[in-house]
Amino acid sequence: MTGLPDGARAVVVTASNRASAGVYEDTSGRLLADGLRELGFAVEGPHVLPDDLEALAQALRTAVADGADLVLTTGGTGLTPTDVTPEATRAVLEREAPGIAEAVRRYGAEHVPTSVLSRGLAGTAGRTLIVNLPGSSGGVRDGLAVLGPLLPHVVSQLRGGDHDTAVPPRRDHG
Repeated sequence: MTGLPDGARAVVVTASNRASAGVYEDTSGRLLADGLRELGFAVEGPHVLPDDLEALAQALRTAVADGADLVLTTGGTGLTPTDVTPEATRAVLEREAPGIAEAVRRYGAEHVPTSVLSRGLAGTAGRTLIVNLPGSSGGVRDGLAVLGPLLPHVVSQLRGGDHDTAVPPRRDHG
């Protein structure tokens, strides 16, 4: 790909009590970072953190303050009591972009019906897009499939660009 503006930077944050404690390896964060590099981003992380609302919110705030164009999280979007990534994200977002999160859920649901249980959010803080993805490798792949075509346009717009042709043309529905 690209079409991505020069110097595009992404930060990956993994929310997982077990991975942060070393119980198992963070495979979804690594997969996400690798996928973003393939899309043309310089990537920081994955930063593997416990499912802690304040720690996650601080990691997001730091990425925004450091000028990241994109922050993708993996994990902590489910229904268990320890899943707090959406709450941490909501505390940082200035504007939500619900269509992005809905598109990720919809894309995943074609293969895994429980994808609709993800409570992931998407939106902006400053000039940074933040998107929550599920903590599975399949959820990360689905998220990258949805986001990949959008990111050049989004990053350009958040950097002050106008609407341009970075997004594939609309298909006629008939």
